[in-house]
Amino acid sequence: MRESGASYAQIKAELHIGASTISRILGVYGKGRVKPRVSDEVRGRARALRQDGWSVPEIAEELGLARSTASLITKDIAWQPTPDRKARAKQAARMRWHRYNERREKERERIINEMADEVGDLSDRELLLIGATMYWAEGAKRKPWNSTEVLQFINSDPDVIRMYLEWLRHLGVRPDRLKFRVHIHERADVAAAERFWSDLVGVPVESFQRTTLKKHNPKTVRKNVGDSYKGCLIVGVRRSSSEYRTMNAVWQGICRAIVRRTSVSN
Repeated sequence: MRESGASYAQIKAELHIGASTISRILGVYGKGRVKPRVSDEVRGRARALRQDGWSVPEIAEELGLARSTASLITKDIAWQPTPDRKARAKQAARMRWHRYNERREKERERIINEMADEVGDLSDRELLLIGATMYWAEGAKRKPWNSTEVLQFINSDPDVIRMYLEWLRHLGVRPDRLKFRVHIHERADVAAAERFWSDLVGVPVESFQRTTLKKHNPKTVRKNVGDSYKGCLIVGVRRSSSEYRTMNAVWQGICRAIVRRTSVSN
């Protein structure tokens, strides 16, 4: 209408909108305001979607626009929702979640890379402390009803297993003292899991102890399914009472250091 020579008053009377809205639609902005950087193609798609009954949030998600921008370029078109609006709303919600996950994954990778650079290499002392702490959290420990002192560790995380093996090497544990056993659900791909852990630790599957199979419980809804599920690896150490006592002593030293630190801070 403006291109055909219509005045603001004529446009207002025809479309029942204010002068400021007309200015925004035409790209005429006041001092200090910036025109949204929207191509004619995107603008045309937004207006077409609005005419098809799409809401402003749905248009914004579909075209990757800010809601305020989508509103500005479609404000003169009355909203008439169509029967498939609920399906579109669900699709828009999925898109929002997908974009959120993408942003979150990028942020996660940024933090990991920054902190990995800050950590750098581990000293022998740091390895000793970290390994003892990790074992105390995840490994088998002496109990009042069982005085056995032996190192036995189980975990499903390959990185944790690598860390544990490096810690054992630091303690002077020879490879011939190690024993390995897979613990996995009976419905998983047992052979594939055994090969996976065998490759990880560099020991032939034939040298592993007999795999422990967890019986299926039909009342349980399992989450650990799919190709990524490899069960757990149990790493035992023969004749390891001495190393167990070393681990326990390091852990007790850490605990005492925490007590001293707490006393100073208070």
